[in-house]
Amino acid sequence: MKTICFDFGNTLKKLAVFSNNDITHTETFTIADEAYISKILNEYAPDRTILSSVIDHNEEIEIILKEKTSFLKLSSKTLLPFTLPVTKPETMGSDRLALAAAAVSQFPGQNNLVIGLGSCITYNFINKSKEFLGGSISPGLEMRLKSLHTFTSKLPLIRQDWNFPLIGYDTRTNILSGVILGMTKEIDGIIDEYSQKYRNFNVLLTGGDAPYFARHLKNMIFADLQLIFKGLYAICEHNETKI
Repeated sequence: MKTICFDFGNTLKKLAVFSNNDITHTETFTIADEAYISKILNEYAPDRTILSSVIDHNEEIEIILKEKTSFLKLSSKTLLPFTLPVTKPETMGSDRLALAAAAVSQFPGQNNLVIGLGSCITYNFINKSKEFLGGSISPGLEMRLKSLHTFTSKLPLIRQDWNFPLIGYDTRTNILSGVILGMTKEIDGIIDEYSQKYRNFNVLLTGGDAPYFARHLKNMIFADLQLIFKGLYAICEHNETKI
């Protein structure tokens, strides 16, 4: 069976093609319209598709996916491989739901803290009883760099660069050191806070910047750039078995 998982994020739009359980192709794109989606469907001829979207996308896309495939739009109302004992489950982003599904699929019967490094940093805790308890959200790397430029008179907009010293020697390196090492210490600090409450849990790190932050973190983590796709696929499989 062939499956295409779509992930529409605030910064990037991505897709992954699965042949049974294996990812055979991934790509990132900027414009998600009917022409592009039709092209992808014609090229890969999937049996089913799933969409995680945290943006206001073109609704015509969903019509095309429904017409040509067995389509699933991810939301809190979707049949999920975990429970959501939170106050307002409908406010939980579909990207976070996918990450929770990936944790349950990859590390069943264990406590998992999934950290997504995207436009925002999301911390998502799923316990060994398959309960997604929530977590926290803070600004991501690009958002922090832009805010320093937007809300000051003279600080420039700095592009992310992983080659920087601890002690910055000019405005650019001061900002890089402050923002990136600050985020690193934040992530380590939150992991430490969870350690005070839960002795044993996995830390899963994902998102485009994950490999760069992983090298700075003191805590042991599992870095996987494809985690959201694996979660979307796991949700497809879960729904397939319940039909």
